[in-house]
Amino acid sequence: MRVGIGLDAHALVEGKKLILGGVEIDWHKGLEGHSDGDALLHAICDALLGAAALGDLGQYFPSDDQAFKDIDSRILLRRVKKMLDEKGYRIVNIDAVIVAQKPRMSGYIKAMIANIAEDTGLPASAVSVKSTSTDHLGFAGREEGIATQAIAMIEM
Repeated sequence: MRVGIGLDAHALVEGKKLILGGVEIDWHKGLEGHSDGDALLHAICDALLGAAALGDLGQYFPSDDQAFKDIDSRILLRRVKKMLDEKGYRIVNIDAVIVAQKPRMSGYIKAMIANIAEDTGLPASAVSVKSTSTDHLGFAGREEGIATQAIAMIEM
């Protein structure tokens, strides 16, 4: 058994869609990023790569490579899953948290879990996504950005 942790944060900006866990969230700002800005899936990818000691997301999908401009992060997650498969690893479970003052995530969590489960080949019961606010503390509390954290367990 191996465990990895991932962390990501992006600024909230006008003119972009807010996508987390592969779900478009109804909000007037989105997350800045070279890809679609899906900080949740980026943290999950880093947790999976870390568990397998395979580096981090930027190593495989650099932000200066135009091939990944505006790419759907679900594609990145599926590619990371394939990397783990090729090394003989099986994902056991994923646990993640979204840190955002607004918008409220509760209405979107089930869809996020369904997407993550589908892209990793896990049952939904092996994927956990939660959300929390910071009670107006820090950049997330000031609604300047959203942070995410994830932990993943894999086995040979």
